[in-house]
Amino acid sequence: MLPEALQLEVVTLERSVVHASVSEVQVPGLNGYLGILPGHTPLLTELGIGALSYKDGGETLFIAVIGGLAEVLPDRVIVLADAAERADEIDVPRAQADADGARKLLASHGDPDTNWDEILRDLASAEARLAAAAGATAKAPAGVEA
Repeated sequence: MLPEALQLEVVTLERSVVHASVSEVQVPGLNGYLGILPGHTPLLTELGIGALSYKDGGETLFIAVIGGLAEVLPDRVIVLADAAERADEIDVPRAQADADGARKLLASHGDPDTNWDEILRDLASAEARLAAAAGATAKAPAGVEA
């Protein structure tokens, strides 16, 4: 018999971000999003950078996730994120400024010591935060892949 719900836990080293009984979850994997429903086949996956979404009752909620791991079991999804922010915690003007700053650095030639990978990660992180905040406002799935 398939479970009727999933227990979703999203944690970072610093805190528990969410613990809820949900009907579905979408997580940003390294190569795209994974949709998870109750009864899903067990798996362990590395996460990318993006907006995790989940349905709690009739409401779709969003969390910006920056890397980590996800363990999926038939009745549970455990996300161990490097960093995570619920949509209602995101400072949108700051995330927009972070994205604009990273784009400006990418457009410049930079010096030979420029860490392009770090700038790209910063941009993806800012865009994930913006996508989670926008998704919460629009009530529609949104996300940015790393």
